[in-house]
Amino acid sequence: MSRMTAGEVCVRNVAVAFRSTVLGDAARAMRNAHVGSLVVVDETPQGRTVVGMLTDRDIVTAVVARDVDAATLRVGDVMTEDVVCVRERDSIQDVLATMQRRRVRRVPVTGTQDRLVGVIAADDLLRMIVEELQSLAQVLGEQVKVEQIVRP
Repeated sequence: MSRMTAGEVCVRNVAVAFRSTVLGDAARAMRNAHVGSLVVVDETPQGRTVVGMLTDRDIVTAVVARDVDAATLRVGDVMTEDVVCVRERDSIQDVLATMQRRRVRRVPVTGTQDRLVGVIAADDLLRMIVEELQSLAQVLGEQVKVEQIVRP
């Protein structure tokens, strides 16, 4: 697992929004995509550049908890601008260290010219680790069976 890169494990079908997106539309986009965040991007001729993240928690703390009318806000009013990104070639260990250091559960993945290529969530990494552990358990179980046959 440590040799895998962010580019190999990231989800490439990324739910995005723009700063100008009406906040209610962004919330509906999250619901429709079954995600808890949107990567906020600027569209350029070279591709999408990450400029922020909008999470369901951002909406709750900035809008719902303050009793603000969401119809009056845009994504740019609520999003987190200080976004940490990882590079496509970063190792999974580096991704985990970055997530831990910055205390985030999701990170956009960027490629050449800092263009958005995907996103990695802690849930995705946990699933990957569970699959690795299941494979290891299967190997160990098979070894016990072989040992029982070879040395009864």
